[in-house]
Amino acid sequence: MHRVRTAVCIIGGGPSGLLLAHLLGRLGIDHLILERRRRAHLEARVRAGLLEEGTVELLQAAGVAERLDRQGLRHEGLLIRASHDTFRLPFTELTGKAVWMYGQQELVKDLIRLHLDHGGQLHFSVDDVDVANVDSVGCRVTCRIDDRPVLIESDFIAGCDGHHGPSRAAVPGALVQEQVHPFAWLGILVEAPPYAEELIYSAHDRGFALQSMRSSTVSRLYLQVPADERPDARTDEAIWDELNRRLLDGEGTLVRGPILERIVVRMRAFMVEPVVYRRLFLVGDAAHIVPPSAAKGLNLAIADAVLLADAMGAWYSRGSHTLLERYEPTVLRRAWLAQEFSESMTRLMHTFQGESTLEAEIRRVRLAQLATATTAARVFAENYVGLTRY
Repeated sequence: MHRVRTAVCIIGGGPSGLLLAHLLGRLGIDHLILERRRRAHLEARVRAGLLEEGTVELLQAAGVAERLDRQGLRHEGLLIRASHDTFRLPFTELTGKAVWMYGQQELVKDLIRLHLDHGGQLHFSVDDVDVANVDSVGCRVTCRIDDRPVLIESDFIAGCDGHHGPSRAAVPGALVQEQVHPFAWLGILVEAPPYAEELIYSAHDRGFALQSMRSSTVSRLYLQVPADERPDARTDEAIWDELNRRLLDGEGTLVRGPILERIVVRMRAFMVEPVVYRRLFLVGDAAHIVPPSAAKGLNLAIADAVLLADAMGAWYSRGSHTLLERYEPTVLRRAWLAQEFSESMTRLMHTFQGESTLEAEIRRVRLAQLATATTAARVFAENYVGLTRY
């Protein structure tokens, strides 16, 4: 078995793993990344695209926002449709902060290019990754790289490998809390300009709908559907008709274009405690998953990566354990705040099977308060732009 020695073994080459690697490289800390998928798959996989201003500032400070600064779409508000009426929530006016639309896969492309340009160790298509040992002085990971068995010895492991990766499974006695909602989102990626320049959230009687975008010519649209619906269950015509009905209600028509991708997004919340086991640190989706309603997942993952990089930097430069010890309480505090708002927004915007008239009317009143009550609108806006996490 080939043996490799490094300071930090990063399992997972998604946004959090790649950003952590970039930050460790800037600090002069040796590291490597193990990723089970191919590079082409990572760069083509379309995921969340909403970045809070705090996240953008973190990426700018990390030196990875050159293309984001040029191509990202800055939003200062969003549109909410409820009870056959549409109003605008001006969150920048309410909070002084904005959000950006920039596809996760674009950020992944930027980070991969930077990592490889600087000679970083990034291994794709890695098989059989196993956390063999974690103790108080070091870690061991076994895997197959280029079909060769490899043993990696490191000071730390950063588990950036998501819900199904081996890192979370290596935390003994972890408490897992999960909630799955009885519906999902059918998402389509369309080669067509968005109907409006800002996002449209529609709390329609037939179910939730969302107009988002990836650029001025590519739109991302979602429909609330049954949890077991398949991506191909509806015809293109049926999808467009339902989107028009829920988003515009006869007051306009969406521009139709070729559907480039269909996905079904499950609506679930997931939390793991602890997120630290000896020298293994869980990052991003390995530690927490939030429903996509408020688009917090990518923002949390980036915040985790920056926090862990700072903590490791302090440990290697000064021998300080303080930031490493603060990692878990900080991650959990931020994640629970994001869970609370994501759950609140999920219940505000979606219809629930068997919902009583009273429950529906309470939702209607809460939505109306966002349009008419400045305090309610400001609290919502502060959560939406991420002010409550910092």
